Amino acid sequence: MAEEICLFTKDSIIIKPPKKSQASLRMLVLVFAMACGIYICSVCLKQSKYHDIEVSQRQCLDSAISRPQAPIWHYPKPTSFSRAECASNPVRLFAILSMQRSGSGWFETLLNNHTNVSSNGEIFSVKERRSNASSIMLTLDRVYNLDLFTSASKNECSAAVGFKWMLNQGLMQYHKEIADYFNDRGVSVIFLFRRNLLRRMVSVLANSYDRYAKLLNGTHKSHVHSHEEAEALSKYKPEINAVSLVKDLKVMEKMVLEALEYFSSTRHMILYYEDLIKNRTKLMDVERFLGLPEMDLSSRQVKIHRGSLSEHIKNWDDIDKTLRGTVYESFLSTDYSS
Repeated sequence: MAEEICLFTKDSIIIKPPKKSQASLRMLVLVFAMACGIYICSVCLKQSKYHDIEVSQRQCLDSAISRPQAPIWHYPKPTSFSRAECASNPVRLFAILSMQRSGSGWFETLLNNHTNVSSNGEIFSVKERRSNASSIMLTLDRVYNLDLFTSASKNECSAAVGFKWMLNQGLMQYHKEIADYFNDRGVSVIFLFRRNLLRRMVSVLANSYDRYAKLLNGTHKSHVHSHEEAEALSKYKPEINAVSLVKDLKVMEKMVLEALEYFSSTRHMILYYEDLIKNRTKLMDVERFLGLPEMDLSSRQVKIHRGSLSEHIKNWDDIDKTLRGTVYESFLSTDYSS
């Protein structure tokens, strides 16, 4: 086939031979295919990103968050006593934000085992102290000025003072005012949660039952100090509502996520009960976070529900069937050993 050349007076356009035209066409198609591939890949990546955000709302809790700045030093001047020679010793302020039956009582005994720490317990369990934002602020002022006395108070020479605060004790209702207070005063926040919310549910139900049953010689105990007492309490097996179980777990998760969001602006770190059980070096992270000298910390408390959950839930087969194939299936297995 003869070559064809078309010439124009102003701009010359050369129609190249067929062989070269085919090569150019193949190159054009290749470039177009590459461009389409890049576009499709970018769309897929975006969709994957958004999918990951939805699926891993729970997984995002796995990363401990710690603000880089050092804890702020305070020099309280209590009205109820004199700090005497310790008046020049700085004090760090902290709050443990948690949920009932998440290991906060055990964790607090570990902190109070430190010579320089005063963690004053669940101070907002008293309803009058959380009746409104003003009463909450007044209570916080008393605690951080060392004017609230509890059995944990070390008073004069405390290097860190705080307490534990359950999410359902006014914390979420007045979160904006509380977050502002924490930021203004430089309060360090320690989030403490359980990864396995099913285990938490077992503990909540068993503890609630014992409030009325009083299995230990007519006495209710939320925490015990002997294996004999732990064994006696663990004999009760709660029956969990399988119909509402997934919904109940979602509600607990939602509350945790909201708390993390509400107090994300504070200087904070996230701890998990299971991690503390398996790795006591996590306590060193806490000591460093609070700017404390490192010490070996111990507690007399004994864990109540040990081993497989199948030994502690009355209707285990129903619960196992309900959670199989859901995002909560991992809760069925033993997630720590101690």
